[in-house]
Amino acid sequence: MSARAMPTLADRAAVAGRVLLAVFGGYAVAALATALLALILPGPRAEAVSAGTLASFAIMAGAVIWVFAARTLGRAAVVLGLTALLLIGALWLAGAFAHGAGA
Repeated sequence: MSARAMPTLADRAAVAGRVLLAVFGGYAVAALATALLALILPGPRAEAVSAGTLASFAIMAGAVIWVFAARTLGRAAVVLGLTALLLIGALWLAGAFAHGAGA
């Protein structure tokens, strides 16, 4: 009979932190990427939005996988944060934040 150690409170907190980062950080990155793709993909606007939305499922899955594959929770948070900042910068360059954008 093997003795299995019970997870400590720190272990449980680390997993909970990764779950929260995966859910909220992954959603943020996927939403920003979807907005960017909707603006920059060629073709009619409706098709660009649809393609961006379809891609968001893969982007969210990739973000979740990254959060749980990263060596530390801090590294995962930094990478998702930098990715979000890069996407915000790209959206700014694409004119998403201009006065009257999307009208």
